[in-house]
Amino acid sequence: MPLRLSYIVERWPIAGSFGISRGVKTEAAVVVAELTDGKARGRGECVPYLRYGETIDSVTAQIEAMRPRIEAGLDRHALQAAMPPGAARNALDCAFWDLEAKCSGRPAHELAGIAAPAPVVTAFTISLAAPRDMAMAARKASNRSLLKVKLGADGDGERIAAVRSAAPDAVLIVDANEGWREANLAANLAACARAGVKLIEQPLPAGDDQVLAKIERTIPVCADESVHDRSSLPALAGKYDAVNIKLDKTGGLTEALAMVAAAQQHKFTIMVGCMVATSLAMAPAMLLAQKADFVDLDGPLLLSKDRAGGLHYEGSRMYPPSPSLWG
Repeated sequence: MPLRLSYIVERWPIAGSFGISRGVKTEAAVVVAELTDGKARGRGECVPYLRYGETIDSVTAQIEAMRPRIEAGLDRHALQAAMPPGAARNALDCAFWDLEAKCSGRPAHELAGIAAPAPVVTAFTISLAAPRDMAMAARKASNRSLLKVKLGADGDGERIAAVRSAAPDAVLIVDANEGWREANLAANLAACARAGVKLIEQPLPAGDDQVLAKIERTIPVCADESVHDRSSLPALAGKYDAVNIKLDKTGGLTEALAMVAAAQQHKFTIMVGCMVATSLAMAPAMLLAQKADFVDLDGPLLLSKDRAGGLHYEGSRMYPPSPSLWG
């Protein structure tokens, strides 16, 4: 039976709020694509991101535009050339993987030719806020082994010092979300060094990061907004030490798996990240997490509630998905 494509927009309340350098949000708006052959169904979840010019409307329009070709027989491999990298292709690509696993009775990791995923330790995010509020959030999460601290505004030195004081034993990574500038880069790097930060994500705007090639990077610097798929890797040489691979940027698991291998060839440290979303969006990324040096797949932990049958978390440890969820 030919495949049938459907999709739905879902909105999931965030527990409190989620703040980064570009603003604060209180809900996660996701698009779930579903493919069915009449017997089995495959699902993929994506998060449209305005930073990359994506909206709910633009992503659903991209998915809808692929309906005739998919229902006429276009497969996952042809999808890679038929759509650009981004959230829409991610939802469809992951739905193809899930459907293939369900139809074949073989788990997605086996289809990908990799070992069965094992539990991993994920970072837990401390949102950008006033130093006192960030310290309070860090204190509540101080039993977690890895914290990701959102910075990117005036007073970041105070913020990271407050978080370190509140969580003295946690490994800290920082994400500035393009919020620093050349003028305050040295001071912010020094503050992070005093706090014992192990990794700094995207300190400068993607189009203004050449200065990173001219400084001594005593703390490894990770590209996020500056890296998307494999084609963006060569331009990072000399500026970055690590790359954050996200399914919504690569356009799905197919490209992300290839990108992990390519990033390793370029000698980059690997981080696997996510948008704020449900466990359905995290599940495919668990395959990438097996090869990552840093894992940041805490999206469901930031929601008021996750979808039914979601991933199992025990503190900072997250476990592979059940086949009923994905793959």
